[in-house]
Amino acid sequence: MVQILNIRSDKPASERVRRKSEARRLEILRAAARVFRRRGVAAAGMREIAEEADLSPGNLYYYFRGKDELLYFCQDRTLGQMHTAVELARATDAPVADQLRAVLAAHLHCTLDEMEGATAHLEVEALPDKLRGRIVGKRDAYERAVRALVSKGVKRGEFAPCDAALVTRAMLGAVNWTARWYRPDGSQSVAEIARALPEYLVRGLLRDAKPSRSRSQAKPC
Repeated sequence: MVQILNIRSDKPASERVRRKSEARRLEILRAAARVFRRRGVAAAGMREIAEEADLSPGNLYYYFRGKDELLYFCQDRTLGQMHTAVELARATDAPVADQLRAVLAAHLHCTLDEMEGATAHLEVEALPDKLRGRIVGKRDAYERAVRALVSKGVKRGEFAPCDAALVTRAMLGAVNWTARWYRPDGSQSVAEIARALPEYLVRGLLRDAKPSRSRSQAKPC
């Protein structure tokens, strides 16, 4: 019985350790994003990232064994949040246009809030083959999920007839491109971009070309 109680009492402690480690990894990710923005992903080194995160190189390697692992963590986490955003949007009774706006807004928050305009979440080709394959599969599944929303909007008569695959790639290309030009000290905040850009993109799909009266406000990831 004593052993059982000890095992049970270890679970909360283990969960605290996991959450603490996850929070530290996110701090490192944000520090890496600042370095990537200054230097570019290819030129950034782990020692420079460690300095930005106020860690010794040895401590940094405790959390990430190399830049490949850090990039993978960034991309996998971002895609996981995007998939969740699609699932949450599809679970509502809102018009498809509002669901799509919410997904695109969440996409922008996921990439800009944590990455601060760095392009690490786009650098899929920088990953080794095994890790790249996992990310490409997850990315393609996300694209299919967004495309399904566009197709649903067409079927319901909310959107004008269109090539759903072409439209989806154009929209995702537009929201991803914000990482190339967004700056934290720029004239527009992430929240402002996440309100305006999805509205522009979805408005062009509407059958009547008018914005919906009902607006879904996506929360940051």
